[in-house]
Amino acid sequence: MAKLSFSAQVAAFAEKVPGAVESVFKESVQEVSEEMLKPTREGGRMRVDTGFLRASALASTTAMPRIIAGSGPVEGQAYPFDFAQIEAVIAGSEITDTIYVGFTAGYAAHREFGANGQPPDAFVRSAAQQWQPIVNRKAADLKRRLGL
Repeated sequence: MAKLSFSAQVAAFAEKVPGAVESVFKESVQEVSEEMLKPTREGGRMRVDTGFLRASALASTTAMPRIIAGSGPVEGQAYPFDFAQIEAVIAGSEITDTIYVGFTAGYAAHREFGANGQPPDAFVRSAAQQWQPIVNRKAADLKRRLGL
């Protein structure tokens, strides 16, 4: 008997458990987003000084959030991060949706790709590269929880 590919295994799993693919999709998007936004002090790649860049993160199912040129932190002010808006977009999404998570901070691209002698932080690219391993892990976790 030939071994099923991972895609075939997921398809067979999805037929057995309604909502399984949607659950894996949403949990995976959430984890990739959390990884992208994880501060360096917690093992991530995002440098957090004032919190402005991190607080500028938004999610959408219609378009990538746009960078606001010139926007940046006010001297001496701290910006708390709240994942609620991103969670709400993920929770309200359909399996057929594209979920965009981006930043409005004017210097977001400079931090991602590096500029002015600063090395790239690559917090977006590094998180995106983890997509398939995260999906595989979420699918395996759900199967295990369901006893399949």
